[in-house]
Amino acid sequence: MNFVTLLIVWVVTAASLYIISKLPLGVEIDSPGKAFFSAAILGIVTALVRPLLRLLFVIPNVLTFNLLSSFFTFAIAAISFGLAAALVQGFRLRFGIWSAIIGAFALSVISSLLYRLLGV
Repeated sequence: MNFVTLLIVWVVTAASLYIISKLPLGVEIDSPGKAFFSAAILGIVTALVRPLLRLLFVIPNVLTFNLLSSFFTFAIAAISFGLAAALVQGFRLRFGIWSAIIGAFALSVISSLLYRLLGV
């Protein structure tokens, strides 16, 4: 991944987080600056946590013949979202785990829409 691609991902994620904070989903971000910082922390947390959680989900994935792999992938995204909120002052989840689940889903949808609009 080159620098420009990384920068685009960061900006799209920050914009998505800021949009999500304006929706009544229980995700609160104090300012656009906090959205950029939160996006960076979310990227770092995801890069660190995803391999560890995938390792934990290997046995359940094998036992379910990989039928629940999408569920486990989404669970990893929600956990990363919640951890990022816990680490960044000014990024709050009003309804706890439910806000993390809804926020992770909304982040996926909104960032996908933004990527389509940008043609990336």
